[in-house]
Amino acid sequence: MTVLETRNLTYKYGIGTPFEKTAVEDVSIQIERGEFLGVIGHTGSGKSTLIQMLNGLIRPTSGQVLLEGKDIWAEPKKIRDVRFKVGMVFQYPEYQLFEETVLKDIMFGPKNMGLSDAQAQARAEEAAAFTGLKAELLEKSPFELSGGEKRRAAIAGVIAMDPEVLVLDEPTAGLDPRGRDVLLTQITQYHKKRGNTVLLVSHSMEDIGRTADRLLVMNSSRCAYLAPTQEVFAQSGRLEEMGLRVPQITKIVQALERLGCPVDPSTLTVDHALKQLIPYFKQLNPGKES
Repeated sequence: MTVLETRNLTYKYGIGTPFEKTAVEDVSIQIERGEFLGVIGHTGSGKSTLIQMLNGLIRPTSGQVLLEGKDIWAEPKKIRDVRFKVGMVFQYPEYQLFEETVLKDIMFGPKNMGLSDAQAQARAEEAAAFTGLKAELLEKSPFELSGGEKRRAAIAGVIAMDPEVLVLDEPTAGLDPRGRDVLLTQITQYHKKRGNTVLLVSHSMEDIGRTADRLLVMNSSRCAYLAPTQEVFAQSGRLEEMGLRVPQITKIVQALERLGCPVDPSTLTVDHALKQLIPYFKQLNPGKES
């Protein structure tokens, strides 16, 4: 079932000036309820403008955004309600923390929705647990947290509003490898437990490859692909023409396939590659133990 849909969506900056530019052009896509959708594209491809139109932060020049079948701009005065249903986590969200304590910061969104203090606190504590924030951190100032903890607190503030759709714009940017892995694992667990739709915008093909069911590829303001992740990454040559690349492990496996190794060229993770390669190498060296 479709939760979000765009119809001929277009956005132009600086209309009527010498700097007029089309950021998104004639994009028509359907996002299914409960899916994990990766969004990729080179810098300037239009992906950031597109996701900001999905929850009404930017009003399209033409076309429609439909949330559960209804045009989100049909009643402009109610656009705030749309933003509760389509939650947006911007890149480096920790810079938006401002309350006295982490708990109050996470409660801010639910309270704006009209929930009581008790309801907002329950939502906040649950969201903090989803993102891996320890309970003892909730009474600290947000500014006492580490970079990774701040990132999780900011994401928890959006999760606490229980949006139908969670949009994450480069959530792992600037984190060290361990912090990135932990955060991605928590986002994946949140998606599995809640069943909400998740959109992950990322420049990391490895992050996208291990999490997304489908991929939306933006190129030169248009939708180039909207298909299952493995199907998209199988088009490595076309992606490279767009200034993108497939995950490193996928590239290695594709090179092995060209050398005659019986592997799946759409492999996206190291674990999947090992499951194929270990039996193959055992056949080549039957007398050796792995």
